[in-house]
Amino acid sequence: MGTNQQRREAAKRKLERQLARRAERAKRRKIIGIGAAVGVVVLAAGLIVVLTGQDDEGAANAQGEPSSSAAPSEEGPSEEISIPDQRVEPAERSEPLPNPTDCEYPEGGEAAKQVDPPNGQGISSQGTVEMTLSSTAGDIPVTLDRSLAPCAVNSFEHLAEQDYFTDTTCHRLGTQGLQMLQCGDPTGQGAGGPGYTFADETFDELTYGRGILAMANAGPDTNGSQFFMVYGEASALPPDYTVFGTISDEGLKVLDEVAKAGHDGSLDPSPGGGKPNTEVRFTDVTVSQ
Repeated sequence: MGTNQQRREAAKRKLERQLARRAERAKRRKIIGIGAAVGVVVLAAGLIVVLTGQDDEGAANAQGEPSSSAAPSEEGPSEEISIPDQRVEPAERSEPLPNPTDCEYPEGGEAAKQVDPPNGQGISSQGTVEMTLSSTAGDIPVTLDRSLAPCAVNSFEHLAEQDYFTDTTCHRLGTQGLQMLQCGDPTGQGAGGPGYTFADETFDELTYGRGILAMANAGPDTNGSQFFMVYGEASALPPDYTVFGTISDEGLKVLDEVAKAGHDGSLDPSPGGGKPNTEVRFTDVTVSQ
């Protein structure tokens, strides 16, 4: 009896030890699980900080990557946007262009929206054209200057007359370094064009800043349909982008509000900026007079 009792007690103690070990292992697993969960949260927070840091170090490229047309880079965060109050004076050519002049619009790239190339013969290089870019964010009146870029003005007018810009969105907003809104791609991705190109109409005296309207490009002589509207700082740009007009004070107020709403950072760190948080979709583009 004594022996059996001892055996039962030994078996009971063994079972109790086994249960205790199991409970301890379960407790350890629970602690490890909580620790791992905390680690994931910390890691996620770390990723958010890292991603935000990357977004804050963006560069702008007026047409962008993915993009076939580009303007230069911007650096810095998209928060706390500081917009200058003063417009810049657009440069004037020291020597006027021949009037009339001829423009060439050779095929280039696949058309994002079907359109015929403009007539390039006997184009005027004098006078201005008043246009209004009507959008979901507000009207943006602009003045196109033939004396600066007759071929760009001729192409822009032609595209507007064929409703090329209607129902297209501006795909890129830059808020630091290069403060501009880029538009003109029917795909809304930054790589689309009209299926033709035309040469740069630049000169050394070109400057950029608040109020300037210019063509985006993907390198020399690759202008198409994409353009950018500068609402703020852009003084560091080299004279590689065809300036073909100016933006009215009314239009700049619209751009300022779009800029203050920020962008999604989708194009940071390169080329910089991103899709504007306030959608700018053109509902019509018309000649005002």
